[in-house]
Amino acid sequence: MPSPFPGMDPFLEHPAVFLGLHNWFIAILGEVLQAALPAPYFAEIGERVWIEVSQRFIEPDTSILQREPDQGGAGRLVTTTTTANTRSRPVVVTVPHDERHEPFLEIRVAGENADRLVTAIELLSPSHKTPGERGRELYLRKQRELLGSVTDLVEIDLLRGGIHTTEVPLDRLSLQVHAFDYYVSIHRADRFEDFLVYPVRLAEQLPEITIPLLSKDADALIDLQAVFDRAYDTGPYRKRIRYQETSPVPPLSPEQRQWAEQILHAEARNG
Repeated sequence: MPSPFPGMDPFLEHPAVFLGLHNWFIAILGEVLQAALPAPYFAEIGERVWIEVSQRFIEPDTSILQREPDQGGAGRLVTTTTTANTRSRPVVVTVPHDERHEPFLEIRVAGENADRLVTAIELLSPSHKTPGERGRELYLRKQRELLGSVTDLVEIDLLRGGIHTTEVPLDRLSLQVHAFDYYVSIHRADRFEDFLVYPVRLAEQLPEITIPLLSKDADALIDLQAVFDRAYDTGPYRKRIRYQETSPVPPLSPEQRQWAEQILHAEARNG
């Protein structure tokens, strides 16, 4: 079953949920691109890997057992946390780290000696839009490299939260588009000063976008809504998301919340 929402599903923007959606979306977009690209173009999935400080709960490192008297006098064992004497021994500070994996897409053209990278396609993740994250640093570094190269860049932002991250300057974008929730930014290497932007409101379907190839070849046309719908159906979201019991993260505006509630109430009546 498809998402109850006509376009992007705001319940899927929660960082814990979007991580999986990111993987499904990239995999299906790659499959769709593979079928749409003329030879000798082909789509390939790449992956960024890095280590990030974990936000998991850290247990205290030092504890002792002591007996607490009970009514029978025998006592029971309880755990209490103590502070180690730093003059006599060091305190162990545990900083867990997680290995992060993040896929992206590349369109390449097969050559006699080597394949040529033509277009990079990125679906922004929460790590890209969070200050201080190692993932953001790596993403911005790649972004700068692509801007100075002969490679086209497609950036898809399906996250309302976080800070602005795509190459298109936010002040310039806001002058052209006064209200949007999501958008796609396309930068062509042969049109250095221009960005092709598809703005999307929450109540709208995701757009059909043109994926640039080499200048001598026609662009590939991709329906992002169809890609999202397949990612939603293939993934666990109909089983996992409790629409009636939870709220989107980040929160919706009052008008958007009312709109979302109407959609969910209508689905509950029809379901």
